[in-house]
Amino acid sequence: MTARRTARLTILAAAPAALALCAVPAVAHEGHTTAASGDTYQVDLAPLNDSGSKGTAMLSLDGTRLTVKIEASGLVPGQPHAQHIHGSTTGHDFHCPDASADKNKDGIVTTAEGLPSYGDINISLTTKGDTSKGSGLAVDRMPTADKSGKLSYQRTLTVSQKVADHIKDLHVVQHGIDPNGNGTYDFGKGKSELDPKLPQEATAPADCGMLQGAAVGSMPVGGVETGSGGTAGVEAPGLIAGGSAAVLAGAGVFLARRRSNRATSSGS
Repeated sequence: MTARRTARLTILAAAPAALALCAVPAVAHEGHTTAASGDTYQVDLAPLNDSGSKGTAMLSLDGTRLTVKIEASGLVPGQPHAQHIHGSTTGHDFHCPDASADKNKDGIVTTAEGLPSYGDINISLTTKGDTSKGSGLAVDRMPTADKSGKLSYQRTLTVSQKVADHIKDLHVVQHGIDPNGNGTYDFGKGKSELDPKLPQEATAPADCGMLQGAAVGSMPVGGVETGSGGTAGVEAPGLIAGGSAAVLAGAGVFLARRRSNRATSSGS
């Protein structure tokens, strides 16, 4: 009897400890998962505004050093393409826009129409010099697509700790489209609402991509800024399952020991 009671108390004490170990995330900061040093994230760029543009961006974070590599195709040949990292560093959930963002129904989702979806500029991906929001339209320092419409970009930047902490809440947008197919930016779609000296074609978004795994790996601190849903209540189903498995495993060991003790008692 004493042996059975001791075994039962040992298992019941161990099971909550196992559950607690399974339920603790690796690194947490203000309610979201913090990017660890040396993490690399992939961004698949999908076309906007029927641009035909697509590509892949790789964001590698080492502390507050961010290396951005972009390979894109289908862009306007020989033209500069403004590109940025958009989104929130306060935890709001922005995302890439779809055709419904075209509020005036002119067939183009402009930068202003897309901002409520993808958020403001955090980093301007220039080829040199300043990378702040203020360089968002510095077309003389933005990468230019080659004669085939391909663009290759790489730059290592020092970012703020907020950007590093919220890297999974951010995404990449490239701008510059050619809806009339004449191979250049013109005023066929009017003036840019960002700068009337520039055509709308030069500043309208061409493609956009979110970091893969962002919805799972990062819980926005401020909740969902736009969109129709949230993720409350399902932050970590894998951790819940792991905790349940630990409890079940503990229960199995307890039952096995209980049967063994009964058999020993019957034999004696």
